[in-house]
Amino acid sequence: MGLLTILNKMKQKEKEVRLLMLGLDNAGKTTILKKFNGEDIDTISPTLGFNIKTLEHKGFKLNIWDVGGQKSLRSYWRNYFESTDGLIWVVDSADRMRLADCKQELHNLLLEERLAGATLLVFANKQDLPGALSAQEIRKGLNLDEITTHHWLIQACSAVTGESLLEGIDWIIDDIASRIFTMD
Repeated sequence: MGLLTILNKMKQKEKEVRLLMLGLDNAGKTTILKKFNGEDIDTISPTLGFNIKTLEHKGFKLNIWDVGGQKSLRSYWRNYFESTDGLIWVVDSADRMRLADCKQELHNLLLEERLAGATLLVFANKQDLPGALSAQEIRKGLNLDEITTHHWLIQACSAVTGESLLEGIDWIIDDIASRIFTMD
């Protein structure tokens, strides 16, 4: 292999982004992933373990890890932290009862050393449901303004309609790219 080939391979590798999608069970992580990938979302069952999708977007190869959010699975989340460039935290905006749990789990994640420096995108999902909390209410409920250790954005969205998913993904990729990759 010539030097040019090696350099080209490194350059291609350089455009790989690892995104970890977490959140409480039934927040809509798998639906977001499938909708973003243009797949059918009519039959989705709880994720027992993880799904991984690799897709191309904006010239980047995205490796998106969607990990189950049931209480019994959360202790395994740490197995997926290595080499994570961005964390997508999905919130069920219609689930007011578990907002405190959601906040606790998120803030515990942000203390993890292996997630230090990862960009954080909070998807305030299920905005299409009646009574859903607004992104501003979720922001307050999760104490997002206290987060100074990570670049973050909250994005209101609906996995079912696809509304604002692209804006969120574009933002997280742009933020990661500005920190990690030298743009040419």
